[in-house]
Order: sequence, then C-alpha cells, then structure tokens
Amino acid sequence: MSTTVAHRSWPVPGSALPASGWRFARDVSAAGQASALQWVLKRNCSITPRQLCGVYLSLCVLAAVISAGFWMQGAPVVTVFAAIELLCVGIAILVYARHAGDREVLTLVGRDLAVETRQGSRTETLAFGADWLVVEPSAGQGSLVELSGRGQAVRVGRFMRPEMRAAFAQELRRALRSAGSPEHTTGYELT
Repeated sequence: MSTTVAHRSWPVPGSALPASGWRFARDVSAAGQASALQWVLKRNCSITPRQLCGVYLSLCVLAAVISAGFWMQGAPVVTVFAAIELLCVGIAILVYARHAGDREVLTLVGRDLAVETRQGSRTETLAFGADWLVVEPSAGQGSLVELSGRGQAVRVGRFMRPEMRAAFAQELRRALRSAGSPEHTTGYELT
C-alpha cells in the first residue's frame, strides 16, 4: 500500500489492530472540487521493471564475457548453456514485469466509489453508489473484501496482508457512511 502510517509500534502477530493506528486512505481532492479519498492497493515490489532490466542486461554482459573466455579456451558448449540460462531468466523477468504494476485503486468522490483493478494487461473499472454498496469480507478467514451493489461485485485487498483487510473494510465503511454528509470535510479521520 502506498499510504500507510503507523502511529504506534507494529502489533504483535495475532493481536487486534488498533482502531486508529492505521490509515489506508489519502485525500486527493483538488482545489474547488468535491472531497475525494483514494485507496491505492498495489504489490510491494522492491525493484522496478526498469531497474530489473538494467540488472538483466548486466547479467547478459557478464555471461557473454565469461562464455567468450570459455569459447577462446575451446569450450563453445558453455556459450550455448549460458544463452539457454539467460533466455529462461529473461522469460521469468517478463512475467514479473507484466504483473509488477498490478493494483487496485478505490476512489470515493462525494457519494460515488470507483474501483479500478489492474492485473497484467487487463483493467476493469466499476462504479458504485455509496447508498447501495455493501462492504463485507468474502467467505473464509483472512479472505478478500467484497464490494457489491446493484448487481455488480468485485473483490479487493489482494495486495495487503490478510490481517489488515478487516481494518481496511472498516475504514472504507466509515468513509462511505460519512461521504456526502454536511460534516464531511477533506480532513477525513478515523474515530
């Protein structure tokens, strides 16, 4: 997640998360427009695809230098195996890079919630009205959070720890309840 703030120390595994210790949403309101909250749930990638490409290219150069040395010593078969190895690593990197940008973005503007899910090259966008939206956990302990309303349903929370999904669902419910009310301001705060 891109906007998590820990006000207290990390909870002991198995303990309940503090009600006000975590905040998933961020305010994305523009000046002169309606209040907007956004939740960005994405993979925790420690290396970007561009950085990974640089590492792969340096690996290719290193393998080429080593295999050239073996070629000059009369062992050309090493070059063949190095090429096969680099091809397999390249395929694995392509699979990783395709899913490195996977994310779920929930944007609440007024009484409307837009949910965008991106997995690989497929992007799906759904719109829900806060009045008809039901936020509940899917079947099973630590499962995804299901959003449903008016014949549409989507599951979110793939990229967050299972023990944090309940706190996320609770925050989303609170934001939906307070959305559009006169006392709702851009300073959304958990209570």
